[in-house]
Amino acid sequence: MGMQKARLAGKALIVVGAGTGIGAATVERLCGEGARVCVADIDLAAAQAVAARMVDAGYQAFAVPVDIADEASVNAAFAAAVEGLGRLDGAHINAADMRTIFADSDALGIDLVVFDRTIAVNLRGHLLCTRAALPHLLAAGGGALVYTSSAAGDSGEPERPAYAMAKSGLNALMRHVASRWGKEGITANAVAPGFVMTPELIAGGQVPPDWIAQCIAQTRSTRLGKVEDIAGVVAMLLSEDGRWINGQVLHINGGTLLH
Repeated sequence: MGMQKARLAGKALIVVGAGTGIGAATVERLCGEGARVCVADIDLAAAQAVAARMVDAGYQAFAVPVDIADEASVNAAFAAAVEGLGRLDGAHINAADMRTIFADSDALGIDLVVFDRTIAVNLRGHLLCTRAALPHLLAAGGGALVYTSSAAGDSGEPERPAYAMAKSGLNALMRHVASRWGKEGITANAVAPGFVMTPELIAGGQVPPDWIAQCIAQTRSTRLGKVEDIAGVVAMLLSEDGRWINGQVLHINGGTLLH
């Protein structure tokens, strides 16, 4: 057996929502496996910092700004990505507006402004990214779309209806894309993270220890999630190892939700 070559060598990829958390960790993993990566985020400075870190480590990466609630911004970001990369082989669509989630109460109480904003970013924005990515993936002879979903799309909760509706809708979009373009070499899948302690959450120190303990008690695992847990699965889905996985929601949650 010879040395295995880097799994993503030569792949041209974009991560949308890549400035922090799962997206930033995914950029690191994709670069580490040989990909060239466009780092896209609404916070351009954060995206530039991630890209600079990758370049300093000897990888190929560059940053572009994107607001997935805005169609022109999405189209411009994907155009800039393809210009910089020369082609597009895959995309991880990971953006969400997490600030609205705390105002996402229940079906009777929710402010429709909160509902509309949640749908605009967490669902409609993913359609915009899909529409921007697909022509380039098809032009490359096929490719992979990976969306960040959530257990909320499947579990049923007494709160956060807008978030759950958006994620459930996102799963439906993903299955549609797999069904419509699978024969043309497109794979579309979603990762549904459980509770992940992102570097930002850890640094902020705002997650109560008793709540962490409660979360661990509810899982069939010894710990909470790490951003690297999600990044590794995204890398697999964007690689040839994932080419026969299509239309699936992969729940990565330490066994919290068995599906």
